Amino acid sequence: MKIIMLGAPGAGKGTQAKKIAEKYSIPHISTGDIFRANIKNGTELGQKAKTYMDQGLLVPDELVVDLVVDRVNQDDCVNGYVLDGFPRTIPQAEALDKALKELGQKIDYAINVEVPDENIVNRMSGRRACVDCGATYHIAYAPTSKEGICDKCGGGLILRDDDKPETVLKRLGVYHEQTQPLIDYYTEAGILKEVDGTIDINDVFAEIVKILGE
Repeated sequence: MKIIMLGAPGAGKGTQAKKIAEKYSIPHISTGDIFRANIKNGTELGQKAKTYMDQGLLVPDELVVDLVVDRVNQDDCVNGYVLDGFPRTIPQAEALDKALKELGQKIDYAINVEVPDENIVNRMSGRRACVDCGATYHIAYAPTSKEGICDKCGGGLILRDDDKPETVLKRLGVYHEQTQPLIDYYTEAGILKEVDGTIDINDVFAEIVKILGE
């Protein structure tokens, strides 16, 4: 079962990807994890990626696809995997399809966790992070027992720049421009499934399980 998770930043696709991976005993794969593992292990692909990252440049699509294909060819992916955060653009999706086809593989499902922008802005602007230990909370959904104080270490809480409404709106703008076309791409391929990401996390997961089957 080979799955791609789609959804705007803050839609909760990462949370759902982890739950899918756990239930179906398949790896949850994010490009960030792949980069870190290859760089840490000093692989040839990792070293190539590092030269771009050290200069603050985006890693080219071709290299990202090579890293992803290398990862999905590992033994733990024999029963499938959940790709989280990749592909982000049509060229990446096309390159991934081509590379998988050469291996006699294909993506089975592209699951889009659908959440309106307004909800995402409200969700993310309610997040708070501890300045000392990095623990994260939400003023509405996961508040601390004492306002503004971390439950774990007693540190102060802040609203990260990434979570400020103006930053979130910018990120959503980039998402709609780059990643929204993927919705059409996977719809045409006949593998797109949409779930309502505004409902409770466990209910979202139950909808996904219905799509994937027990």
